[in-house]
Amino acid sequence: MKKYYPVLKNCLLFSGIEESDFKSMLDCLAARQKHFKKNSFIFISGETGDFMGIVLQGAIHVLRDDFWGRRKILARIESGGLFGEAFACAGLKKLPVSIMAAEESEVLLLSSRRITSSCPEACVFHIKLIKNLTVLLAEKNVTLIQKLQHITQTTTREKLLSYLSGEAQNAGNSKFIIPFNREELASYLAVERSAMSAELSRMKNDGLINYRKNSFELINVDKSKQKNTIGKILENF
Repeated sequence: MKKYYPVLKNCLLFSGIEESDFKSMLDCLAARQKHFKKNSFIFISGETGDFMGIVLQGAIHVLRDDFWGRRKILARIESGGLFGEAFACAGLKKLPVSIMAAEESEVLLLSSRRITSSCPEACVFHIKLIKNLTVLLAEKNVTLIQKLQHITQTTTREKLLSYLSGEAQNAGNSKFIIPFNREELASYLAVERSAMSAELSRMKNDGLINYRKNSFELINVDKSKQKNTIGKILENF
């Protein structure tokens, strides 16, 4: 477990907690380290949500299946990220989502009851945990609002532009890498995969984007139009 301490130090849930306290803290929280193969379930919809988890290595997807078995990706969480905390804190008897390993992953499961209840040992780090959890829940709410901004756009192109613009802003660069393949991106944006792929091709032909696999670049439309105009002028000479 010690080899994952650097991951825990970067996890917001443990912000302000000394590494020397990690062992006693994890014992207090009934922590369990578990390994999951790619596409294996960590939690299945309908199970009780008594635990929240931290991704130590790899990545997980939060999934929702509808009545007809159609699956959508609600979120992707990578190393250092927390999952299941909202459902655990809400005290839901049954999970409304499933959580699957998006790749071979190592996760740490923590007892939500141990985090949110008063600690009989009066651990010095317990108040910090609760404060950190409150901040994390607020940040997850912001992330959900951002996703709603993407998927509530009217057309597939608008959904793609909204999502890609957000990723570029997060990266601080017009060139960036997204964490999804085509099938996963279509699921995340709630669009049909073939229609999305066709729209990406049209957006590339229209000079809005460049891409190769999951690497993207947003093109400044005004500069693109300017180059085309200059090109046409030169052709007349």
